[in-house]
Amino acid sequence: MAGLIKREDIDEVRQRTDIKEVVDGYVTLKGAGLGTFKGLCPFHDERSPSFTVRPQVGRYHCFGCGEDGDAISFVQKMDHSSFQEAVEKLAARIGYELRYEDGGTGPNREEVGKRQRLLDAHKIADEYFRSQLLTGGAAEGRNFLHGRGFDRAAAEQFGVGYAPQGWDSLLKHLRGRGFTDAELRLTGMFSEGNRGIYDRFRGRLIWPIRDIAGDTIGFGARKLYEEDQGPKYLNTPETTLYKKSQVLYGIDVAKRNIAKDRQLVVVEGYTDVMACHLAGVGTAVATCGTAFGTDHIKVARRLLSDDGSGGEVIFTFDGDAAGQKAALRAFEEDQRFVAQTYVAVEPTGADPCELRQLKGDAAVRELIGTRKPLFEFAIRASLKRHNLDTVEGRVAALREGAPVVAQIRDSGLRPGYVRELAGWLGMPIEEVSRAVGLAAKRAASGASSTSGSSTHGTGPSTAAVQAGPGAPAGQAAAPPSDASSPYMRPDPRDPVAAMERQALEVVIQNPASLGDGTVHHGTWQRFEESRFTTPAYAAVHTAVRAAGLAYAGDPVAWVEGIRREVPEPLQGLVSELAVVPLPASTPEALQRYCRDILARLFELQITRVKADKMGQLQRLDPAAFPEEFQRLNRELMELEMQRRALRADG
Repeated sequence: MAGLIKREDIDEVRQRTDIKEVVDGYVTLKGAGLGTFKGLCPFHDERSPSFTVRPQVGRYHCFGCGEDGDAISFVQKMDHSSFQEAVEKLAARIGYELRYEDGGTGPNREEVGKRQRLLDAHKIADEYFRSQLLTGGAAEGRNFLHGRGFDRAAAEQFGVGYAPQGWDSLLKHLRGRGFTDAELRLTGMFSEGNRGIYDRFRGRLIWPIRDIAGDTIGFGARKLYEEDQGPKYLNTPETTLYKKSQVLYGIDVAKRNIAKDRQLVVVEGYTDVMACHLAGVGTAVATCGTAFGTDHIKVARRLLSDDGSGGEVIFTFDGDAAGQKAALRAFEEDQRFVAQTYVAVEPTGADPCELRQLKGDAAVRELIGTRKPLFEFAIRASLKRHNLDTVEGRVAALREGAPVVAQIRDSGLRPGYVRELAGWLGMPIEEVSRAVGLAAKRAASGASSTSGSSTHGTGPSTAAVQAGPGAPAGQAAAPPSDASSPYMRPDPRDPVAAMERQALEVVIQNPASLGDGTVHHGTWQRFEESRFTTPAYAAVHTAVRAAGLAYAGDPVAWVEGIRREVPEPLQGLVSELAVVPLPASTPEALQRYCRDILARLFELQITRVKADKMGQLQRLDPAAFPEEFQRLNRELMELEMQRRALRADG
């Protein structure tokens, strides 16, 4: 059994890993000040980005839910892996060879974590299928691709492969690479019979399905031969890697375009994704054998930075009844988006792949460009179910259409759709407006009747607290501990607490501002001697002093050293102080800000000491203790000179 990874190697991996690059694989990050980035938190559902990453110190912190950590903990949480597996994954990412205690060399093939073994098997299978597409036996698969307008370059771009006919081609290949049958049963790539396991995909064209980080986690297989009695498309079943309700085919190649263009196009099949990307619509993805649902929306919203500042989600469906039904299911999920939602349906019923074949790339782009708001599509679809030539039909259509209009989130759009619905029905606007208003009231009444039992209401919960002085405006910062802890978050209106917090933000994020104890009037010594009165901040101040300046030249090790010194309930607070954006847009402005904040802290300390000495002086009888009286006066004068010098330096 391999030993634990050496501590110094863990620190080296932590230091060398660019946490922004790691997080970028899951979350769209945007600049939020000098050296700071923000995005929608991957650990809870939110509309305004509060997930903050500061690469310089190697940490992230969510000001909404309080989740925090470094690159290692981020990978642990996102991949549901152990600490050791996360370190090994990051070490492999940067090409760093780990050493283990007791002379161990790390886990061998049998000891690697189950998830990594599954990923390894999928990666090898992916490579195998792609190589098979070039063989003589895959002629039918190549013909299929050619008939859909895809050449060899397109197949290579999307990793399309071929599963040979036969029962054990892939099985033999993976066994030859050292995988046991027990491991292979967990991959979803094999079925089980009386004689053991055999290939699930046989004589089919294969598409690798990858997660947002680009790891292959499953496959989609298209039937090619008439004698194949299986379904037209056969996907990987549910496994520990492959959860179809969370998977979006093409997300690995589309994620950057989605973030850049603030657009997500949802199509129905693998070839549709290929056609869209090749036609210049690089934001296309597809679900894998299931409707676009809640888990898909969470992934999409993070990539879109779905925070109310724009963005659009476009659904493409066949023009038949099934396509309309799918569009209406998507409409039911619309309210989970801040982005505007649209539907693009080709009048002839052609999907993007067919459209590209028939009319070329421009037609695919035009289809997306002529999208219609999903609300309009949903309203018109509801009207088609009624005979609008009769009074009864129009009244029934109004009863069905009014709740749809009432659901429109944008209050600026709702009156326009009231007018549209009135025109489509040939009814007075006032009558339609009343019906929509009543539908809205009924919906609100229904929602309020269930709000008492909900744990996800829009109002503040009993656990909510006000944001700390350094937290981004409008965001609640998680308290450093529970109500029984002595380290409760201070009142943000307390100017002394605000001052202490700002000083800690400065020294944790910019230890160079403390100097080396010999410059800038002994900055480090002054900071050491400062007295923090807020319990939580006083504990962090003590931890900074205990960590010393030994790691100040290495921001990642500096923050980690401070975290190790604070009580456990305050470790999240240290991460928060390490990532909160400082109000400076240039290195020069940052230097000035740090200098000014520390000067204010030291001036506050001088003011406190002066107040103590003034009290002593007032209580002293100068006639009885003339030397003590003179000493106190001299010290007061020295303190005043120090205070003026601080102001002059600022």
